[in-house]
Amino acid sequence: MEKRQHQKATSRNDVFADKITTRIWEEVPSKGNPYIAASHRCHGYDLLELMQQKSYVEMFYLLFRGNLPSSDECQLLEQLMVGLINPGPRHPATRAAMNAGVGKSDPQNVLPIGLIIMGGEHLGAGAVEDAIRFMRKHYKEDPIETAETMLTELAEQRPQEGDWYIAPGFGSHFSGIELMPSQLASVLAKLPGSGSMLEWGERFSSALNKEGMGWLTVGVAAAVFADLGFHPRYGAGLFQLLSAPGLLAHGMEQANKPITAMPFVSDSAYVIDYD
Repeated sequence: MEKRQHQKATSRNDVFADKITTRIWEEVPSKGNPYIAASHRCHGYDLLELMQQKSYVEMFYLLFRGNLPSSDECQLLEQLMVGLINPGPRHPATRAAMNAGVGKSDPQNVLPIGLIIMGGEHLGAGAVEDAIRFMRKHYKEDPIETAETMLTELAEQRPQEGDWYIAPGFGSHFSGIELMPSQLASVLAKLPGSGSMLEWGERFSSALNKEGMGWLTVGVAAAVFADLGFHPRYGAGLFQLLSAPGLLAHGMEQANKPITAMPFVSDSAYVIDYD
């Protein structure tokens, strides 16, 4: 991931805003106390009306995009949310949450611990933005030709052992094609709300299959986020949000077990080097 350039305040004379502003949320003050909100509005919509008339998925989309989704967009996002709800017990982020739980960390810390690991670039949220940008850059190209070109030009970069992530969101997993992301993408691509990114990614992934590579979960998420119009920089946080329920569920499941419920590496497995 490219390093971000942050604007720096160079002088105390720089002009700063008088107050924080947001277009997302309005808190209408009560008549008797301006610090107590009488009503809340999300992008102009009254919160109580949204509660009664809209689904969680619609509210989720509205919060980040500023407008309500169409029925097709809502269906696409909802099915992605279901597909990503649990990274599974083998994912490093889930294992972190499980270790936190069985280690009797405070319950409020179990999810943040898992999300820290989920924020990494290895099969985590840190790879989603790059995957969105990769597909946005190449989706007008022929995906088969793009795959062939990359396989040829990047062949020397393929590791002798382990996995090869030939492009953000695509590669191998445990030296083979990751099956579930491919199945998720296939289901999502058939929905009326899917767009050019999913279509391009499907063909690009298929072209990589002969080399033992294909979709990764982060790539599928990136394609859907892009088709739904989310800005690339939103991708990491959205991926963490959608993965959070599974992290918490696994962590809290282990919190009710003794520490002996987890494997313990024997002394013979440790190697200690001395100077």
